[in-house]
Amino acid sequence: MFSMLTQFLNSGQQTIRAARYIGQGFMITLSHANRLPVTIQYPYEKLITSERFRGRIHFEFDKCIACEVCVRVCPIDLPVVDWKLQTDIRKKRLLNYSIDFGICIFCGNCVEYCPTNCLSMTEEYELSAYDRHELNYNQIALGRLPVSIIEDYTIQTIYSKLPQIK
Repeated sequence: MFSMLTQFLNSGQQTIRAARYIGQGFMITLSHANRLPVTIQYPYEKLITSERFRGRIHFEFDKCIACEVCVRVCPIDLPVVDWKLQTDIRKKRLLNYSIDFGICIFCGNCVEYCPTNCLSMTEEYELSAYDRHELNYNQIALGRLPVSIIEDYTIQTIYSKLPQIK
């Protein structure tokens, strides 16, 4: 008799808790319905990305030791590293380095595992081209640093106002 009574109380508490969660979700949905749409005039207004945003990869040719760690940790074996072994000093000399951003999934593994920190992520998110082959960046294109959105005087920056979770 006692166990049946406790089961009845537990099921009642679970029902009340589930109804509360459903009500909280419905209130969040209703709070979003009252918002006005935000229109951004794209070429002239840009959002400032968050600190953890992973954009285009920047490459420093002088730091690279052609160890090919970036190729091994990439889930799709994307970076292409061409090197030549210098037999007199028994070291690799980097010839070419390229990444095809049309295929890249921007996971950031290559940046995380690079032992010499020759790879880094930038805040650039405008990787668009009419021809897919233009997205294949070699070491020269990867070495160019993009203009910071904050420093560009022709662009009005817009800070994204994300709702704070309490």
